[in-house]
Amino acid sequence: MCDDFAGYKAGFEKGMTEIGCMAHARRKFFDLHVANKSQLAEQALHSIGGLYEVERQTRDMSDEVRWRIRQEKAAPLANVLHDWMLTQRDLVPNGSATAKALDYSLKRWVALTRYLEDGAVPIDNNAVENQIRPWALGRSNWLFAGSLRSGKRAAAIMSLIQSARMNGHDPYAYLKDVLTRLPTQRASEIEQLLPHQWMPA
Repeated sequence: MCDDFAGYKAGFEKGMTEIGCMAHARRKFFDLHVANKSQLAEQALHSIGGLYEVERQTRDMSDEVRWRIRQEKAAPLANVLHDWMLTQRDLVPNGSATAKALDYSLKRWVALTRYLEDGAVPIDNNAVENQIRPWALGRSNWLFAGSLRSGKRAAAIMSLIQSARMNGHDPYAYLKDVLTRLPTQRASEIEQLLPHQWMPA
């Protein structure tokens, strides 16, 4: 699941399945509305809000039930939104901010609505973005890690810390325990030290 960053395209050409992030599409209309109180943007936000309301209703349900409710409620809303966007796109001039907001969603529509096909797939990648925000905000501080090798090590450590948090562990306790056990851990059992399998000694 991603935005429209060109760096991801190579992966899609190799067979990865692209899933679009609805929050990125919504942000285009949000920014448009903030900039000039666009009524078209307000209507788009309202319609996208309907899709998010279905997600709120199904948050604590099983993937199967969520998929079924998405088919009943969200899929028709998405179809109406898509038809509306196509109609509006014909009415706005090329190159305008409104056209750009519409084009972002229309060009990625298949990817943006792919979440409807699987109840386990979220509507957006906000959960991941919230996890990486501290690193993204600090990345200018890490431009000079010393070397490519140092940068890769820093990325690995940051990934372990966030993975530990996501698995409900205190990162300090996790790293302290893992670094203590690592020298004597059998290579065949190294996976037991990964955050999703780790148990304190």
